[in-house]
Amino acid sequence: MAGHSYHSYYEIGREELGKDAKIPIVVCKEPGEAFYELALEMVEEIEKNNAAGRRTVFICPVGPVGHYPIFVRLVNERKVSLKDCWFFNMDEYLTDEGEWVPKEDRLSFRGFMERTVYSKIAPELNIPEEQRIFPDPHHPEKGDELLEKLGGADICFGGIGITGHLAFNESQPELSPEEFAALPTRVRTIAPETRAVNSIGDLRGALEDMPSLCVTIGMKQILSAKKVRLGMFRDWHYSVIRRAAYGEVSASFPVTLLQRHPDAKMYMSERVASGN
Repeated sequence: MAGHSYHSYYEIGREELGKDAKIPIVVCKEPGEAFYELALEMVEEIEKNNAAGRRTVFICPVGPVGHYPIFVRLVNERKVSLKDCWFFNMDEYLTDEGEWVPKEDRLSFRGFMERTVYSKIAPELNIPEEQRIFPDPHHPEKGDELLEKLGGADICFGGIGITGHLAFNESQPELSPEEFAALPTRVRTIAPETRAVNSIGDLRGALEDMPSLCVTIGMKQILSAKKVRLGMFRDWHYSVIRRAAYGEVSASFPVTLLQRHPDAKMYMSERVASGN
């Protein structure tokens, strides 16, 4: 009787991790160091573009979020103007009726950005409200058109979900990688695996209270960014990063499409890289 088969990339040890990786891996000793690297990259990109008289366009996540307090502190300390910045947030939870969850909802990404980022930045430096973009469930194409008009994102920041998803672009194995890469911003039903994992992190396991719908920026918009920077800090990212960097490119595990991106990196802590 044949035994259960395991994928060899999950057996890659800490000392081998990164060698021949199809997405470059950056291991930091502590999560705080990785968060600092992400925040610093945000600030330095804005400073560089400000000096050249160019706008800065970012795609931003709410997860990971540890870099935002550092970003806010650096912006305020260095007096970095965000007046010519555009922040496109990746996604937002929706009610069963297909509307954004209220900004006051503890799960709202719009509420998080307001509380943690925008309200903490000195007013004379802050991003104009009309340049803080969230995908619109009723007109998802509007954000895509605006992002394209602005020349695409300079950097897309994000994390990787349990199904290998970026934003809420979850596994669709019936699609080819090319078809998946062309998906635009759209409303989606959230996968059961994602609802379960997110309920653990966000609602202490209250699975029945997790939203079932979301609006997500498209894979096309993410893959069109000039750079992609991902941060991984959960224990289960041990396996996710290995499949991302060494697995087959497939719509079954969307992050693998970044193996074809010219400038993508994955940041993680030593604990995630080593599994202990």
